[in-house]
Amino acid sequence: GKGTASFGKRHNKSHTICRRCGKRSYHIQKSTCSACAYPSAHMRRYNWGPKAQRRRTTGTGRCRHIKTLPRKFKNGFREGTTPSSQKGKKAA
Repeated sequence: GKGTASFGKRHNKSHTICRRCGKRSYHIQKSTCSACAYPSAHMRRYNWGPKAQRRRTTGTGRCRHIKTLPRKFKNGFREGTTPSSQKGKKAA
């Protein structure tokens, strides 16, 4: 059967830790992650799982690039210039 007696015989892992999402969802024989679809280039995501989308959407991580964008956009994405000196100007 599939009850208590057979649970003691389960000691083979079909899934291990995934390199991309960190969950124990990487199927060793299939070489695919059931949670994020690694090694596929696109992350696994379905509209029937809105809570799962919420957990791993933009904004749940550090946003290392995105968090500086509003400031750069405000200045027109300028690069390689130095700010004008504020010493000579009087405080208004």
